[in-house]
Amino acid sequence: MTITHPDLRSGYALDDAARRHFDDNGFVKLPGVLDPRTIAAYEKEITSKVIELNTQHLPLEERDTYGKAFLQVSNLWQHSDLVREFVFSPRLARIAAELLGTDGVRLYHDQALYKEPGGGITPWHADQYYWPLATDRTVTVWIPLQETPAEMGPLAFAAGSHRFEHGRDLPISDESERALQQALAERNLPHFQTPYRLGEVSYHLGWTFHHAAPNRSAIPRRVMTVIYMDADITVAHPVNDNQRSDLRTWMPGAEIGAVPDTPLNPVLYRAG
Repeated sequence: MTITHPDLRSGYALDDAARRHFDDNGFVKLPGVLDPRTIAAYEKEITSKVIELNTQHLPLEERDTYGKAFLQVSNLWQHSDLVREFVFSPRLARIAAELLGTDGVRLYHDQALYKEPGGGITPWHADQYYWPLATDRTVTVWIPLQETPAEMGPLAFAAGSHRFEHGRDLPISDESERALQQALAERNLPHFQTPYRLGEVSYHLGWTFHHAAPNRSAIPRRVMTVIYMDADITVAHPVNDNQRSDLRTWMPGAEIGAVPDTPLNPVLYRAG
């Protein structure tokens, strides 16, 4: 596959401080990962596919909390060669592997998360509640496709919460918002919420609790994400209906106890 923009395939100088921050806090924000011109080259196609594939058509006021949080469209890479270039970026995948401390990473799936003007909160949650995977070596890159000031609802994290097991049985919901807001505050885990500059991205572990404020601006908060897993991870027995659904949808044909080496889960980076 030919990747047009060099900064999607070139290396990124991940320093020791960034690695320590990720290990200690369960997330890290990295400046200058992508050139604004690269983001501009892909944003239009990503947005076009979100509009085309979106199945949420209720007015905001008629949706539940989850529906108000964002428009969510997954595996856009299957519908566009241009989006596939972006999602399969060796640069982004290599950073994921280096942060996880693994030899390589494979794709779980991509996901566009567009928080509309007036869109509500994204409740506190941990992503790996949904993933039937045997270890915690999973990470998501969160890539804003525009400058994302505080009023647009940038992603926020509870620092160190990847080691906090309370609430791991909660799907994203009003209940997870109430229960985790209280539990994280009682644990005095620092709340990290800052704007994102264009080209700045964050990586967070599957068990890191995070949320986002409403979008109080007049434009959509356009975000593309890619979820990576250790290239050698194995599938675990699903423990809830969401995990059973994920196994069927994102790792079709993968067997319990085996590496999910399916057509939907290619290795995106392998050292050496």
